[in-house]
Amino acid sequence: MSEALVAVEAAGTGTQPVPAASGARQFWRRLRAQRAALVAAVVVALLVLVALAAPLLTAIEGQDPTTYHPSLVDSARGGVPLGAFGGIGGDHWLGVEPQTGRDLFARLVYGARVSLGVALAATAVQVAIGVVVGVAAALGNRWVDQLLSRITDIIVAMPLMIMALALLAIVPSSFPRPVLVALIIGFVAWGTIAKITRAQTLTLKELDYVAAARLSGWGTLRIAHRELLPGLAAPVITYAALMVPANITIEAALSFLGVGVKPPTPSWGQMLTSANVWYQAAPQYLLLPAGALFLTVLALTVLGDGVRTALDPRAVSRLRVGTGRKRESKADAGVGKEVRS
Repeated sequence: MSEALVAVEAAGTGTQPVPAASGARQFWRRLRAQRAALVAAVVVALLVLVALAAPLLTAIEGQDPTTYHPSLVDSARGGVPLGAFGGIGGDHWLGVEPQTGRDLFARLVYGARVSLGVALAATAVQVAIGVVVGVAAALGNRWVDQLLSRITDIIVAMPLMIMALALLAIVPSSFPRPVLVALIIGFVAWGTIAKITRAQTLTLKELDYVAAARLSGWGTLRIAHRELLPGLAAPVITYAALMVPANITIEAALSFLGVGVKPPTPSWGQMLTSANVWYQAAPQYLLLPAGALFLTVLALTVLGDGVRTALDPRAVSRLRVGTGRKRESKADAGVGKEVRS
């Protein structure tokens, strides 16, 4: 609430304003009440930890993601890994890649760095552009609003995959591919969050505490920073949490089509591209990146839905497992008791 409005209310009643309950505390209580979201958060944390610790994990194994081991594949059979289960052993924990003999565990954990890094970077670009454009459209005059809204409509109408394919095809190969993929996804897919931000800002700017801040002489930038952005945090964080798994899928699809991350940099989508002819001779080469991709997208989707429900208790979770209303009502009741005490 605006400092100006708090001061006016306190002066009118002759009492000191009572601080509201911590929004962060309510959020964590509601999120803890959803067991599926907690499990998803643990899975996501483990995946991020594995991605960050990829150099350490591969050093412990004694391998790296780019070294070829031709002696570990059977050239007479077209490069099928030697040994049981794709060459799994003490030196190669998940076996080796067909034809090249590169360590599959090393490529899988380094691929997690690429997939998660591209998705998070693309989401950050989308949020930054979308919030700036949405707030500027809502606070600007009629011409500014019309111009930015039409640009946003064009961005939303653009076919993301076609635009990404076209841009990735014309950019020189010397440009770092993971950075390029993240930038293209971010710059092509910010329209929806801009629309959400604009609609929410139009609602917030009509509230009393924003009007009080305006009457107290605050400028537009200060009002946007102090009054509007805190109110935009919940919808923006909610939508950003749901964009991350979508961006992982887009990066995997682009790499699968051969225009995303280029070899020898490992990526889950790129591994799936190479594995589509080995699903019978070396099924683990297909199942491991596909399973990692599925688990990551599922965990991020469940976590994003849990964040959405925790930030907006009036919303009903789309995922019924572990998000019962009884647990949510108990969490809200606990917050109410704490506030009263």
